[in-house]
Amino acid sequence: MSSVRYSFIPVFLCLGFFQSIAQTNVGKPVIKVSGEVTKQLTLSAEDLSKMKRITGTMKDRDGNDHSYNGVALQEILGLAGVTTGKELRGENLAKYLMVKCADGYEVLFSLAEVDSSFTDRVIILADSTEGKPLPSDKGPFRLVVPGEKKPARSCFQVTEFIIKFAKE
Repeated sequence: MSSVRYSFIPVFLCLGFFQSIAQTNVGKPVIKVSGEVTKQLTLSAEDLSKMKRITGTMKDRDGNDHSYNGVALQEILGLAGVTTGKELRGENLAKYLMVKCADGYEVLFSLAEVDSSFTDRVIILADSTEGKPLPSDKGPFRLVVPGEKKPARSCFQVTEFIIKFAKE
């Protein structure tokens, strides 16, 4: 009978170990890339800090310029195997990117709008502005879309990029 009692101890120890791992990852900011991709991604702030960094400028609602630093959106999508470049033609031009934010806000882009073979605009997933981390109500990640008359698609607290085909 005592062997039955002891056989459960390793199970409880393992459960406690995995629970402690899960707790250490809770609250760490991540960006997910999913949908019509060849590789689903979950990138942490640390992962993004190791990628090629770029700086861009964008006007706020009052017309003031602000400098943002982060990673080109196209580079992130490339890591996930999103259709770009020469492959972005025919039926693939019906693919879109949905950007989801922590507060439920969502914005859409056609893939052509974010692909350097179609546009000179470089959209940035920013994690800092003016050399400082984004404020908590705007970060930890913000999409910076330069050249738009309204900053409505330059959304705050970005959590996920989803690639899908448009359907009728």
